[in-house]
Amino acid sequence: MRKAGTLFVHGATPFEAVTGAVSTPIFQNATFRHPALGQSTGYDYSRGQNPTRKELEDSMALFEHGTYGLAFSSGMGAISTLIKLFKPGDHFIVSEDLYGGTFRLFNEYYARYGYAFSWVDTSDGTKIEAAARPETKALFIETPSNPMMKVTDIRYCADFIHRSGGLLVVDNTFLSPYFQNPLDLGADFVVHSGTKYLSGHNDTLAGIIVHANDEAEGALRHAQMSEGATLAPFDAWLTLRGLKTLALRMEKHEENGKKIAAFLRAHPSVEKVFYTGFDDHPQYSLSTRQARGHSGIISFYLKKTEYVPQLLASVKLILFAESLGGVESLITYPLVQTHAAIPEAMRLLAGVNDRLVRISCGIEDADDLIEDLEAAIPR
Repeated sequence: MRKAGTLFVHGATPFEAVTGAVSTPIFQNATFRHPALGQSTGYDYSRGQNPTRKELEDSMALFEHGTYGLAFSSGMGAISTLIKLFKPGDHFIVSEDLYGGTFRLFNEYYARYGYAFSWVDTSDGTKIEAAARPETKALFIETPSNPMMKVTDIRYCADFIHRSGGLLVVDNTFLSPYFQNPLDLGADFVVHSGTKYLSGHNDTLAGIIVHANDEAEGALRHAQMSEGATLAPFDAWLTLRGLKTLALRMEKHEENGKKIAAFLRAHPSVEKVFYTGFDDHPQYSLSTRQARGHSGIISFYLKKTEYVPQLLASVKLILFAESLGGVESLITYPLVQTHAAIPEAMRLLAGVNDRLVRISCGIEDADDLIEDLEAAIPR
């Protein structure tokens, strides 16, 4: 198989067959002509399938070493569709330290329909085992976790949940298929917020599921078409365009991440830095076994709460905004942005306090980013 950098550039289909177009065309169609009664070109209505979206789905299946890919209008749309494989009464073990929107979807919506969720530190296998019930049907993990950068053992989780016939879902947003391939480690489904590293330019929303489950594929397609959270052709094209530079961008994100994490660790106003690229990270050995890199996401505690608003108001090059994984560096305050939906007690247990800040390192020059932080962090 060709190396990852080549695969990301060319995707599933290196050029469009009819015209030879090197860039996949944007098929901005709602509907498609049938040759005759009972005949189809394979495309009927874009909510069901669209050629631009199909190229993205096929490419993501290739990149994640799966069989099937499905593209959605957001990462939350992807996760919501995946839940349709289960039924009320089923129990999920979920990483307690994950994106707040996932918590909101599970706790405020699916819980009211009879689904049960236990939130645990999945980086600790004994806590996973303690949370298991006879009705446990799935493990849903985010690794590295958001925002505390804990690493969960994917192969262990797969072996554990498969012994009882359950399924493992891995949110791979933080590392992308360039750095990590959970299906190779036994996961059943991989989900992405394609808004982040996959698209990479902070200009579109997207969600992805990749898997190799023949039985689940039909059910997922039916749920995707029925609920309608499918990705629009133009957004699929933007994501495809972003994927062509994923290898280059991830290398630069990581390069910047290592430099900025080291700078923050040495800063007198910073209490603690959470970054999987440190060789003294609690799960560093595991991270290097199951992933090929560490991306550019860093979280850190400032020593004083009053430093937070001063920092956020003072950065100039780094932008105070939600999201991550784009070419522009972003700084986020999880307490009031990405994790506001999580109850205080649970947030504090996970480590998300009022002094925690998260940085998504973009692809700018690292010296410029450090200079910006040096001027903005109070002393």
